[in-house]
Amino acid sequence: MKSLRIAAIQLTSTADWAQNLEMTKKWVGLAAKDGARLIVLPENVFLFDGKAMRYLADSPPQDEILKEVSQLAIKHSIYLVVGSHPSANRVTGEDVGGGRVRQSCLVFSPDGELIKRYDKIHLFDVAVNDKAGTYKESASIEPGDIETQIIDVDGFKVGLSICYDVRFPELYRALSKAGAEVLLVPAAFTYVTGKAHWNTLLAARAIENQCFVLGVNQCGWHNDTRQTYGHSVLYSPNGEFLAGLEEEPGYFVCDITDEVLLECRNKMPCLSHRRL
Repeated sequence: MKSLRIAAIQLTSTADWAQNLEMTKKWVGLAAKDGARLIVLPENVFLFDGKAMRYLADSPPQDEILKEVSQLAIKHSIYLVVGSHPSANRVTGEDVGGGRVRQSCLVFSPDGELIKRYDKIHLFDVAVNDKAGTYKESASIEPGDIETQIIDVDGFKVGLSICYDVRFPELYRALSKAGAEVLLVPAAFTYVTGKAHWNTLLAARAIENQCFVLGVNQCGWHNDTRQTYGHSVLYSPNGEFLAGLEEEPGYFVCDITDEVLLECRNKMPCLSHRRL
């Protein structure tokens, strides 16, 4: 039997990247002290300001932030997942057009190396009944290439996604077909949409793909108009609630085993019954 202790870190990030970085270091240290091997941060972890994304991607703080993240992974001997971070260039090295960036999920290994990058595919261009009203991520973010990204963490296959992706089940079906056993959903779900759909969507992705699903959300008020839902949570392959938070910054750690995964898949072999 293989096992993995994973952690979700829930934050209220702001437009102050230096302050966000310090809070991240604090919570990562605490989660690592509790034995977490895989630690996941939310979307927009170091900058909660869509208008400043290009600035952060192009400016000197970019190198400082990524260096600090690398050192955190080394210091605590962990896999550290940055839920999303603005990237100024495409994977190919070409410039992103129109001043836009890519919203990239970055995975650092225990030796501090950046081992995987997933660029957010689905962009949140919607109307929400809250103070912000209208959201248009495509104004500052370019969608990523259609591809699946999976990492190996101590024998577990872990699939990457970001926030709004969770509303598109075909991505998670592709990840499970590619062998994923754990699905990560770092997010900045608004309070209104989170209250309506966050837990339902995450549990559904877990049940239909028979995977552990970890949703790691931002929480609280980030500025005068933007409020996120919190309630970071881990679901089992059966859709059972395993661990979670409420609406304040914090973290949880939880052990998962392949025994639970295999029992679920063996008793109800849905993945082998698929026709499409």
